[in-house]
Amino acid sequence: DALEGAARRGVSVTLILPSQTDSWLVFHAGRNYYERLLRAGVKIYERRGVILHSKTALIDGVWATVGSTNLDWRSFLHNYELNAVVLGPDFGQQVQAMFDKDLAESDAITLEAWQRRALDLRLKEWFARVWEYWL
Repeated sequence: DALEGAARRGVSVTLILPSQTDSWLVFHAGRNYYERLLRAGVKIYERRGVILHSKTALIDGVWATVGSTNLDWRSFLHNYELNAVVLGPDFGQQVQAMFDKDLAESDAITLEAWQRRALDLRLKEWFARVWEYWL
């Protein structure tokens, strides 16, 4: 909800997510949210060729967070996850450089293309979302 709300207010929100993962259930549960995010104006990219495990965020070039916490209920309620918050433009520039490198190796997901995805993918997303609390 927060990412959607920010995008609707005109904040530039860009997500780089993995195009493959070691858990198909988690992967498809996350993809189930793409349409809502895209409709709100969030830009979504999928990183090619690697399993992307980094959890980073950069706000205004100076507020960065890096860590292991997934943005899901399991991480918040059950797992012992940790993120560090770093304030400062020097670290912000380093995070931005990593983000730009990953973005260059990612494919944009558009709303139009997403709405044309195959039925089997839609069914996997629906099935995975049923189990998302336990993921």
